Amino acid sequence: MAETVPVKLIIVGGVAGGASAAARARRCNEAAEIILFEKDEYVSFANCGLPYYIGEEIIEREKLLVATPELFKQRFNIDVRTKHLVQSINLDRKTVAVLNRVTGETFEESWDLLILSPGAAPIVPPLPGIDAENVFTLRNLNDADTIKNYIKQNQCKSAVVVGAGFIGLEMVEQLHRLNISTELVELQQQVLPPLDPEMAHLIQDELTSHGVNVHLGTALEKITVEDTSAVGVELGNGTSINADLVILGIGVAPAIALAKDAGIEIGNFGGIAVNEYMQTSHPDVYAVGDAVEYRHGVLNHPLRIPLAGPANRAGRIAGQHAVTSNADPMVSPVGTAIVRIFGLTVAMTGLSKKFAEKAKRTSRSVIVVPKHHAGYFPGAESLFLKLTYDPETEQVLGAQAVGREGVDKRIDVIATTLKFRGTIRDLAGLDLAYAPPFGSAKDPVHMAAFVAGNDLDSLASIVEVDADLSEFQIVDVRSLKEVETFRFPEMTHIPVDELRQRLHELDPTLPIVTVCHTGLRAYVAARILKQSGFKNVQNLTGGMLMQRHARPELFS
Repeated sequence: MAETVPVKLIIVGGVAGGASAAARARRCNEAAEIILFEKDEYVSFANCGLPYYIGEEIIEREKLLVATPELFKQRFNIDVRTKHLVQSINLDRKTVAVLNRVTGETFEESWDLLILSPGAAPIVPPLPGIDAENVFTLRNLNDADTIKNYIKQNQCKSAVVVGAGFIGLEMVEQLHRLNISTELVELQQQVLPPLDPEMAHLIQDELTSHGVNVHLGTALEKITVEDTSAVGVELGNGTSINADLVILGIGVAPAIALAKDAGIEIGNFGGIAVNEYMQTSHPDVYAVGDAVEYRHGVLNHPLRIPLAGPANRAGRIAGQHAVTSNADPMVSPVGTAIVRIFGLTVAMTGLSKKFAEKAKRTSRSVIVVPKHHAGYFPGAESLFLKLTYDPETEQVLGAQAVGREGVDKRIDVIATTLKFRGTIRDLAGLDLAYAPPFGSAKDPVHMAAFVAGNDLDSLASIVEVDADLSEFQIVDVRSLKEVETFRFPEMTHIPVDELRQRLHELDPTLPIVTVCHTGLRAYVAARILKQSGFKNVQNLTGGMLMQRHARPELFS
């Protein structure tokens, strides 16, 4: 690390990125003068915990306060000034103009180095009634306090949450926990839009099983107001919903005005452009957090990734590099994220299938549904794991998982594989911990990689779960009882254990797709058929179980 020298560092914004930058800067340079301006009341709080505080799963408010201005001063000798809004930056003079929001005073502060951590602001569409007193967004601790107090004071019994992203889903869960009847509205045709549709359908089922009405593919058009309070909403499809409060979780927009007005470069995706050390187009100005564009670890181009993990890591790098001119470069994030919805855990990393297609990246995907630990050990739960990969390079591109147990472990393993640009073969060979209470000798991660490897090697080529099967001779190898429960309208039923004796019932000139409940027996059937002279044989990945989620219209 370079020798420390006296420098004056100004940090604009706290929370994840700014607070991490401040602490790291002090640890790396005791001689630096460090001032942090935060426009709100709290400099460092656990914003990811806010929904759980509202829902009273987190009881003690103080536990959300990660660090106070007093702690920053006593432990790190950092001058934290809350309720101070930085209004402009002068790059030539190296000053910032600051408004003291308590006194109304404005003043200038000089700097040698500047770190911007302005974050992002909730999107609030300009709709009728949007300014009603009980229409809320959730971005900081004051927002959480306001929502929590309103619910208690007004004994709220019903709510509408607009937006089925991470915050929206967490709020639905927590409002339900408070016995508030909640309805969810989402403009897209699925909940949690970053997921592939069939994986999102699993979440939708969980929501409806808990009594949550889900309105998809329709927009919020109007908020109905009486006096100063919202009493309901009207949707684009004509639906009206009564509600005692409305929570907007539509998304966030990067707070780039300060940087843009100063002449700092903005990237193609609307965030502040930075290099691997978080320097902006001005080398003495850094930027971190939700307002910036990070280089995506799979796509290898800048992209907005508004998540707490990258913000913390970026802050650490910026703080060190600013005061020492030396730091490890930022490891490109891949968008690893996780959320709990009632009894389900949902996680993702890297590219979904639809994201890969949107990015024009060659890809294929397989789905496996193993148990999260050894099936013979009590408590084994099904885990839905979708793995996306490049069939040409065999590189792992991403994964999604939904289940009641063991989801985080598998996604973290695959996220690590993405960091090292690992392949399907690498994933299949990982030496993972195994004992019956924790996993299986063939872990779900291995199983997904094995299926992908069979596809790559043409041992059992897969048909993706949302594919049109109308041109295939569908061979269902489940039991008669399973077939009677739900089936394709046109198919040939031959249980897998009878297949060798009944090959003559199939037309070898037609392409065949084998199907079963999850894909395992269909794989066995595909191998039998391919080795019995059938040339064009494929296996429906995820089986009938996932087909019901990918194309529910076929079974309605």
